[in-house]
Amino acid sequence: MSDASALIKLAGKLGSLNRLDAEDRAAILALPHRMRTYDPAAYLVREGQPPGKHCSFIIAGFAFRQKQTAQGTRQIVSINMAGDLLDLQQLFLKISDHNIQALTRLETAELDRAALRALARERPAVGEAMWIDAMIEASIFREWALNVGRRDARARIAHLLCEFATRMKAAGIATDGRYELPMTQEQIGDATGLTGVHVNRTLRSLAADGLIHRDRRFLGFADWDRVRAAADFSALYLHLDQSAPEG
Repeated sequence: MSDASALIKLAGKLGSLNRLDAEDRAAILALPHRMRTYDPAAYLVREGQPPGKHCSFIIAGFAFRQKQTAQGTRQIVSINMAGDLLDLQQLFLKISDHNIQALTRLETAELDRAALRALARERPAVGEAMWIDAMIEASIFREWALNVGRRDARARIAHLLCEFATRMKAAGIATDGRYELPMTQEQIGDATGLTGVHVNRTLRSLAADGLIHRDRRFLGFADWDRVRAAADFSALYLHLDQSAPEG
């Protein structure tokens, strides 16, 4: 993707969250940036270090946020995909409080952090759109905390699968109700607080009960309503209705 196309996508993303005028959009398109590709598992942000000079906007691929205990065990706390702005939460913070890694091969537009901060201050409508985006991600974090803390293994995994399907459809990545699951069973375990063995057993159970179809890493839903019920899934926390006002 060209540099110009990446910023057009960014303007479309922010414009979907808040009404932007022509000057707002022009300011977004003028942001200093560079295009970059990350290999799977590469770090974009490291916990305990100052944020870098750039904030990543995902063009293609998946990333994940994670934290580790002193013993080295990992908890994946969210997944990000095409159209997501990474690190808005730490745009004005001095130290990163978690890690961000590429889940798959990742193509990004690396936005100059200082210019992005100035844009938020100087163009209030753009700043509000960025604030809305950060609040939606906070809502997703809360749902993930509930998922790990209060749902059983079957519901946890089904919920993760439902979120993937819903967000990927909204992002235009999955259009036919079928998608390639970008996570290994070990990574699913790190996101749901389960072992890889337990994840494998649960996926097999969901398939045996006719809730999902699996073809290697491709996954589809045999009965969306049944899967959603098994997952205790409501898309409310994704705030997909958070669209820019008319006019």
